Amino acid sequence: MSIQSNLNIIKSSLPEHVTLVAVSKTKPVHDLMEAYEAGQRIFGENKIQEMTDKWEEMPKDIQWHMIGHVQTNKVKFMAPFVSLIHGVDSLKLLQEINKQALKNNRIIDCLLQIYIAEEESKFGLDQNELNELLSSSEFKEMKNIHILGLMGMATFTEDQNQIKKEFTHLKSIFDSLKHIDGYRKDALQCVSTISMGMSGDYKLAIECGSTMVRIGSSIFGGR
Repeated sequence: MSIQSNLNIIKSSLPEHVTLVAVSKTKPVHDLMEAYEAGQRIFGENKIQEMTDKWEEMPKDIQWHMIGHVQTNKVKFMAPFVSLIHGVDSLKLLQEINKQALKNNRIIDCLLQIYIAEEESKFGLDQNELNELLSSSEFKEMKNIHILGLMGMATFTEDQNQIKKEFTHLKSIFDSLKHIDGYRKDALQCVSTISMGMSGDYKLAIECGSTMVRIGSSIFGGR
């Protein structure tokens, strides 16, 4: 199956309100261009250097999503062009994104990463940390970021019940966002995105309320 065929099959299975992020990390530019020529415009990378190299080489109507764990000292390299940063898991990181966005005269869209998995290797905020961040005076002062919503990664397991429980948990935290007191309304005005679900579990994620799925191997093949 070609990348184009894979992409068409997946797109035809997605509801209209669900955004597809083609996870293109480690893949060569010619693979991305095949997806681009099939109409895909949103690509997800997990290393800033690789994403920057591809951004420089590829058409400028592509939206680049940073889906990996972000180190604060690397934010400046993607700040001129990144469309959405998925894995924001601390106030410190958010402050750095805000600072670099200001330097580039941009407002950068972000998703706050929530820890939902039963795995030590995953990152994210718990519900109390999320509430503290959104209610903090530091958050209220940030004018160069927009929080579009939340993202989370389920435990890497075959147990569908566990994955469903974790996705449902993320959806319930997302639904509670509008009840948090004291946050800056304009920064959360467009909260509409729940990014959860990958190649193996995206259909279940959509059933649980996902509006953005990150799919790599089902489009580009295994690494």
